[in-house]
Amino acid sequence: MTQIDDPHAQREAQKYENPIPSREFIMDHLRDRSGPATLQQVSFELELFEAEDVEALRRRLRAMERDGQLISDRKGAYGAINKMDLIHGRIIGHRDGFGFLKPDEGGDDLFLSHRQMRAVIDGDKALARVTGVDRKGRSEGAIVEVTERNTTQVVGRLTKENGICFVRPDNQRISQDILIASDSVLQAKHGQYVSVKITHQPNKRNQAIGEVAEILGEHMAPGMEIDVAIRTHEIPHQWPVETTREADLLAPEVAEADKYDRIDLRELPFVTIDGEDARDFDDAVYCRKRTLGGWRLYVAIADVSHYVRTGTALDTEAHRRATSVYFPERVIPMLPEAISNGLCSLNPHVDRLVMVCEMTISSKGKLNGYEFYEGLIHSHARLTYTKVGAMLDSADAQCQPLRNEYQHVVKPVDDLHQLYAALRFARDARGAIDFETQETRIVFGEDRKIDDIVPVRRNDAHKLIEECMLAANVSTAKFLAKHKLDGLFRVHKGPKPTKLENLRAFLGEMGLSLQGGEEPQPKHYQALLTSIKERPDASLVQTVMLRSLSQAVYTPENEGHFGLGYDAYAHFTSPIRRYPDLMVHRAIRGVIQSKRRTSAVKRIKATQRQPSSPWYPYTTADVVALGEHCSMAERRADAAVWDVEGWLKCEFMQGHIGDYYYGTINAVTSFGLFVELIDVYVEGLVHISALPGDYYHFDAPKHRLLGERSGRSFRLGDIIEVQVMRVDLDEKKIDFELADEPPKPAKPKFDKSKSPKNSRSDKPKFDNKGKSSRGPRKRKS
Repeated sequence: MTQIDDPHAQREAQKYENPIPSREFIMDHLRDRSGPATLQQVSFELELFEAEDVEALRRRLRAMERDGQLISDRKGAYGAINKMDLIHGRIIGHRDGFGFLKPDEGGDDLFLSHRQMRAVIDGDKALARVTGVDRKGRSEGAIVEVTERNTTQVVGRLTKENGICFVRPDNQRISQDILIASDSVLQAKHGQYVSVKITHQPNKRNQAIGEVAEILGEHMAPGMEIDVAIRTHEIPHQWPVETTREADLLAPEVAEADKYDRIDLRELPFVTIDGEDARDFDDAVYCRKRTLGGWRLYVAIADVSHYVRTGTALDTEAHRRATSVYFPERVIPMLPEAISNGLCSLNPHVDRLVMVCEMTISSKGKLNGYEFYEGLIHSHARLTYTKVGAMLDSADAQCQPLRNEYQHVVKPVDDLHQLYAALRFARDARGAIDFETQETRIVFGEDRKIDDIVPVRRNDAHKLIEECMLAANVSTAKFLAKHKLDGLFRVHKGPKPTKLENLRAFLGEMGLSLQGGEEPQPKHYQALLTSIKERPDASLVQTVMLRSLSQAVYTPENEGHFGLGYDAYAHFTSPIRRYPDLMVHRAIRGVIQSKRRTSAVKRIKATQRQPSSPWYPYTTADVVALGEHCSMAERRADAAVWDVEGWLKCEFMQGHIGDYYYGTINAVTSFGLFVELIDVYVEGLVHISALPGDYYHFDAPKHRLLGERSGRSFRLGDIIEVQVMRVDLDEKKIDFELADEPPKPAKPKFDKSKSPKNSRSDKPKFDNKGKSSRGPRKRKS
């Protein structure tokens, strides 16, 4: 074989001065051989005889081995993995010590025992061989080789015992302790949280070894839970010097020169509507009725891409972070405050640069047209959801005083409210899924201790802003598709066949059905949700329906948004805090500042220019990688916030051990019931061993645990009474037990119609915060 036979030779010649056969060609060659081959054999067979070419081949073979494409045996011979019945994938650890290997090529995960997991850490890449099937019917494997180490730093509490120091990682997917040499602990004390750099990775014989890199502080110090979560989930939180330098060079206000060559909208009464505690205002809205019916809606978004250019340190760090992370009372921003809270915050009564999406919407809420352009606005008021909600509610005591205070923007706010009604009508008509979920907010007291956990009440102000943003995002997706741009769409796929089958089996048991055959549409989900609203088990059915759906991701492949009922959807409205939105702005600006003919942009003559470097220098491969990175960063942020809220809720419940509450079963597993306390919004576990005297079996299709002899059932959505038994801050776990059954009344001898005085009502009685009416009672000794 010669290099001339390589179908990818031209690509390699463009990339390298002295090209050698491509990875694909080498893979095909090794697959066709009768067995593995050494470097010398491969170089001879590929007719690579020059020392320079042989060295390039050696480096390529090592890189292919590192990436899990090849494996080398003890003799140094390379072979294709799929010829050796090996599986390459990512390690997923479990808090109980075992783990799984998730194959790169897809398919079922491979179970890894405690013994196998000793050599790896969650997130590593490895090659494994199937060794058999475990007692649960899962494929079980053995690790052949670790190809990539992805954990170099962990966070946990330092333990000093009998002269030995170790750190137990806070990340519950890492079950191995990290040994620390006594001279590598800095000044850290027993029990303190520390950040550890791993100096020696684990293997089958030895534990991982590390050294303390940073002392975070005491276990119960205020805010410690956030510092730990940031480092555990490897969230970037320190600004590089060059990023800070670039941010410091930005002027505090918009330069006069930057205001030219833009559509001037400063006379229009734009307003921002946000929460009371919001500090950055990245969207402003204005609406007016059209003479012939319908509305003209303007959504102005902070023009972040004007200040954050590709190739700069600001952009590099924004890409690395990919999203702002919102912890309770603390934010890790994607961009420095000079931008997020300064130049790109649409503060009232100051000029700001914006990217505008101007839309025409019919009286029935249909999007008839849109235009994008670079604009200049001057926000006329900073409103809040609470104020706007009151202004729109004539029964609210603050309605008229607020309308008088903001009389200069009352008419556009009223127009926005009317537009919302039309958009809501259109939403219902297209069958978008409208799950009723409850968001909560943690209220802190002194020393950052939880005072309360309260529900977030959504009013019409929240909903009208949401609909305005949805309209702009849909217009953006249409723009990307129309101009055939490699942009990032926000894709939410419908249910997978297995989940759909499980959902239908569950619904069948409930006497319900989901229409739509093998490919149900959002309208079928919504029709079912509407039909069950008055049922007592509506919450249960909604929960199971919600869990049948996939997770939304960022991708250049437009596959629609199932939940919202859109054929195309993208994120445009938050470039301050989401990198995909910033990319979309760049794509739109690239069209605006080109000479491309299109009705979807508005230009003044001066904007028809091309900058020296393109606004959108991304290839399709770049966009795919960026989509994967941004999706990962979003999940990473969610997991970190979840950890912090879990820790805070555990700390909160430490003062309620022994108390009784009513709760709703939120999840049923083979090992017990997860119960959320009513009006407390805290979840804990009732372990299966704590259920009353019987053997309970997990019935997955019906989401229940069923008693073998008694027939007693605990089902998803049931309300039960529990007692708080144990709180473990380190594990972020709360354990409940079922409340003791009340004593049964003696059977009446005479008057059978008389109810016993101590009998319980069928309905639970709640006092403040969902506590049982029997009141707090300490656990029995």
